[in-house]
Amino acid sequence: MTTDAGEPTLTIDELAARAGTTVRTVRFYGTKGLLPPPVIGARRVGHYGQQHLARLALIEELQHQGMTLAAIERYVGQLPPDLGAHDLAIHRAVVASWAPDGTETLDRRELERRAGRTLTEEDVERLGAMDVVRVDGAAYRVDSGLLRLGVRLLDVPLPQAAILAARTVLIEHSRAAAHELSQVFREEVSQRAAQDVKSLSAHMQPLVLQALLTVFQRSLREELQQWLGASQVGGSS
Repeated sequence: MTTDAGEPTLTIDELAARAGTTVRTVRFYGTKGLLPPPVIGARRVGHYGQQHLARLALIEELQHQGMTLAAIERYVGQLPPDLGAHDLAIHRAVVASWAPDGTETLDRRELERRAGRTLTEEDVERLGAMDVVRVDGAAYRVDSGLLRLGVRLLDVPLPQAAILAARTVLIEHSRAAAHELSQVFREEVSQRAAQDVKSLSAHMQPLVLQALLTVFQRSLREELQQWLGASQVGGSS
């Protein structure tokens, strides 16, 4: 059985392991309506997909922001029930933007729990190359905001050099966009008090990030459509 565009489904034990949580927690979230029910397969076994995994990641991020369970229920309850894993990841990215920059020091067991999987030494080296994890003796300095993204990139069928090149492009253009946007806002708030500026920034940051993600998503889709269209034309000639 498959769900989510052909991806294999997960048992509740596999889902909990991938999410770095417990089976009991998954069931609890299900009873609270935070997770959609599983697909029931043969022998009445529930199967979970990438949408469930993405919702668990979003819930974890909301918890990191200090939200209570009631607040998380309200937030998740406002989301469309059929929201896919991709869009849930965008919501999580917006939520993560609320958090201040920082890293955490973890031991190997906690790092793997957060990653939701066992990590080989090669995996750790690749995460280090992506600036997600830095080895500090027996401990690991982890950018928690990038950890799940880095772990997902471990399974992307691209060479490390291509991933790092893409990272460089994203950083350069993101910094340029951030600079130009800050200039626009600076001109509008130059006469306001410093506290007002900080308050405006706190409200604008997640909104700007969501706008950037949406625009980028659409632009990338258009680029891929043009590229695939050109490839099909070239292949048919």
